[in-house]
Amino acid sequence: MFWPLLLLFAQTATPPTQIDRGEAIFTDATNGCVSCHALKGKGTAVGPDLRVDARLTPVAIAMAIRSTVTQYVQMAKLKTGESFPSMTGAATGDTVEVFDLSKMPPESHKVPKSDVSYSPNASWKHPPSQKEWTKEQMADLIAYIRYAGAGNRGKVDPDDIP
Repeated sequence: MFWPLLLLFAQTATPPTQIDRGEAIFTDATNGCVSCHALKGKGTAVGPDLRVDARLTPVAIAMAIRSTVTQYVQMAKLKTGESFPSMTGAATGDTVEVFDLSKMPPESHKVPKSDVSYSPNASWKHPPSQKEWTKEQMADLIAYIRYAGAGNRGKVDPDDIP
């Protein structure tokens, strides 16, 4: 009786969809995007909002993922002497939130505005630009970003990813 039930279960189990596989990549605590980005209530909204990118073509999203352009990142120097690549968060009164991008997930510092100065970023790179995901993994990730950010359930063909 056990084997027929096991066989029935195996036949009814559905493999993960491309969107499911992409979500697993996006939400991976070590190599995913959730340390800096948020979609569908998952992640940390430190980095740019990916709902904008979700409306782009798969090729454009792949370019954004691999991009080393870091126009949002500045080097922050605190009066304590600590210096790190950063993105600035919310400001409340005389206090500003500064995220230390050298930590994963980015570490939040709430400091007086007068205790931080900024200079251009010279060394920090977008972490996914350093990753060597396969075309299939990139297609899965892009499928998830398009779904989570824009509701697009269309399949992304790995052969279309440069």
